[in-house]
Amino acid sequence: MEVENWIPQTLIEFVLVVLFSLSIGLEQRKRFPKEKQTFGTDRTFAFIGVLGFLLLLADKETLIPFLVGFVMVGVFLAIYYFQKIKIEGRYGLTTVILGLITYSFSLILLKNPHWFSLLFFVAVIILAQIKKPLQDFSDEIDSEEFITLAKFIIITGVVLPLLPKETGLDWLPVSPYNIWLAVVVVSAISYLSYLLRKYAFPKAGLLLTGILGGLYSSTASTIILAKKSKETGRQPKTYAATIVMATAMMFLRIYILIVIFNVALALKALPYFIVLFGVTLTVGFWMYRSGKDEVSASQPILDDRNPLEFKVAVVFSLLYVLFSAITQFSITHFGQQGLNGLSIIVGFTDIDPFLLNLFQGHYDVTSHALLAATLQAIVGNNIIKLGYAWFLSGEGTKKWVLKGFGVVLLFNIAAILLLYTY
Repeated sequence: MEVENWIPQTLIEFVLVVLFSLSIGLEQRKRFPKEKQTFGTDRTFAFIGVLGFLLLLADKETLIPFLVGFVMVGVFLAIYYFQKIKIEGRYGLTTVILGLITYSFSLILLKNPHWFSLLFFVAVIILAQIKKPLQDFSDEIDSEEFITLAKFIIITGVVLPLLPKETGLDWLPVSPYNIWLAVVVVSAISYLSYLLRKYAFPKAGLLLTGILGGLYSSTASTIILAKKSKETGRQPKTYAATIVMATAMMFLRIYILIVIFNVALALKALPYFIVLFGVTLTVGFWMYRSGKDEVSASQPILDDRNPLEFKVAVVFSLLYVLFSAITQFSITHFGQQGLNGLSIIVGFTDIDPFLLNLFQGHYDVTSHALLAATLQAIVGNNIIKLGYAWFLSGEGTKKWVLKGFGVVLLFNIAAILLLYTY
């Protein structure tokens, strides 16, 4: 029997109002010393919440008593605010806003499901408590980050819904909506990695640098870390381990994309990606552990370039359309053999547009063929990363990169052979 069936709804709502109001009051008491508390704290906020609840019960239809009470409470809070400015010279509105929110909480309970009211409860308590961390964070954040956030909102919430979901072209099996959705998803993963690397872990060690960089772009991370290993001339095992870890995160990132766009393919690919991700992670971690006694080097700095640049989105979109057309042509004229050949060639370029096209496209091929093409493209991508690491790394790092990628490629090729065998 559910709780709400034997406990009156009004009692539940009253208890929630009292708890919320008291929590706000206790937070205010903790934040301000007694000599600065010109406005009440715990009991006062509790009474404000209870007053709003009682006046709401008086007339739930027109809300007239509730609105009159809101105006009266607002007048008293305005008097308090101007007196605070006069006496203390402080202009902060937090206490006034919290007083009005406390009074209005009962209305939120009435008009919304309880899960939303509780979420609102938690959000207000947290926001009231984290003033200092927010101030510290705002001091560190670059002003350009707000432009970056605005770009992300535009490409996600403005451009995407406006695009047509149908395509009238025989040679292009995906719609403009699908194309831009791929841009949005890849940008979201890159943007999250960028934010974590820049703000959550600004002084990340080599290993964490590779992990976060691999979520953004394993190829870019490989190039930067390889060059850094040559510059420092130290920690060859650690740099090699970091490069391998970036590739491990590539497997994770690609599988996340499969889950988002093609659930049926994700179920078939799961055992293969678990093994490949696990093997690559194990190799990288073993190399890192064996290199812990190496002389410490300066921390590498990955490229903090804005991942949401418009030209990057345009190039990605154009590549997506190009690979869509080429894939459609290859499958139409050469069948699965054409897809296999194309996947091997594409592996030596940027594989994300090609893979997303496979995951999203409606091609006349089996999920077995799609998974094979995906693993073949990954092999080519890993070979090209091995080439970058070999030519750009320091002498000590080269042999460890070769060993690490050798194991990864061996398992990658074995997975493809197993797929073709069964």
